[in-house]
Amino acid sequence: FLHRVNLAEANLEGANLFRANLFQANLSKANLREANLIGADLSGADLSGADLSGAKVGSNGKLLVKLTGANLRGAVLPDGSIHD
Repeated sequence: FLHRVNLAEANLEGANLFRANLFQANLSKANLREANLIGADLSGADLSGADLSGAKVGSNGKLLVKLTGANLRGAVLPDGSIHD
């Protein structure tokens, strides 16, 4: 379990975080490019300014990551768009 962990500005590029429990984790400005986030619980996590470009977050068009209450302000989303 990595819930409430502080990974602000961490380089997690390509990391396998399949089914990781990152509930309320601080991932602000983290590099999550190409990371496998399928099945991860990011509920309440701070992802502000994080780079999620190319991250694996779903399968067959379904989002398979829990993001309830997550802060995505300024994050680069898997499709390259920036969340406002």
